[in-house]
Amino acid sequence: MFSEILTEAYTLFGLPKMRARLIHAYPAEAELNRVYTADLPILAHPDALMPLLAARPPRPGAAAGEARVAAAHAAWEASLATPPQPGGLDMGAVVRHLQAVLPADAILTNGAGNFSIWSNKHLRFTGGMRLLGPQSGAMGYGLPAAIAAKIARPDACVVCLAGDGDFQMTMQELGCALQAGVAPIVLVVNNGSYGTIRMHQERTYPGRVGFTDIVNPDFVAVAAAYGLHAERVERTAGFAAAFERARASRTGAVLELMVDTESLTPKRTLSALRAEGEARAMAGA
Repeated sequence: MFSEILTEAYTLFGLPKMRARLIHAYPAEAELNRVYTADLPILAHPDALMPLLAARPPRPGAAAGEARVAAAHAAWEASLATPPQPGGLDMGAVVRHLQAVLPADAILTNGAGNFSIWSNKHLRFTGGMRLLGPQSGAMGYGLPAAIAAKIARPDACVVCLAGDGDFQMTMQELGCALQAGVAPIVLVVNNGSYGTIRMHQERTYPGRVGFTDIVNPDFVAVAAAYGLHAERVERTAGFAAAFERARASRTGAVLELMVDTESLTPKRTLSALRAEGEARAMAGA
């Protein structure tokens, strides 16, 4: 998918013809040649296309290509590791636990915010696992997507990852889940901040923060009012048992994960980002 965000507002490759040769495979015909003119557009779903490509005999010089692929794969595996996170609850450990216990056909959803890096970049999607996320950074997308996924596949384990500000955009849709009789699991990553906006503030105008702190409602009480199982998790050690209770709930569950505001991204703290911004400002003074 060539989205505006992934292509840096469509400036990454040049329009409408890329400098590189483009082979674009996508299951929806309307997407092919919509933004970039492909040298070879292929109307196909990856599930059908990839086995056919894998079955092709190797071409001359394929060994060099295989070496590049192996190096890229090794770099990707190394990128999954995260340092210990600030505060009492480490999202890196949470993601590693999810990796270990989620079934092979689990469906994950998310809205928009820095929290989504955890599921998008640090969770291995294997087998029949699927990720439903917004193309253009729509906050609040995760919960409605999780409800829809649970309606479409009632037996699947559906987990929505949401930020606290993100969740408040559509948390009233818990009523839809209750009315439809579906039971998704929602993990609300609560850092008391609009983290992505705060990140840009600190990076560009370090120390000049405005209107990004959030005074949140009691998410546990809100979820319980809708009839869902609800818990607040403040320590890493408490997540595994809480997640098992959430999976066992027949009404769905909301787990409020209390995360330190310093944990801005998996590999960058808020203080480090601010210090880098201040150093740039001093260098440009």
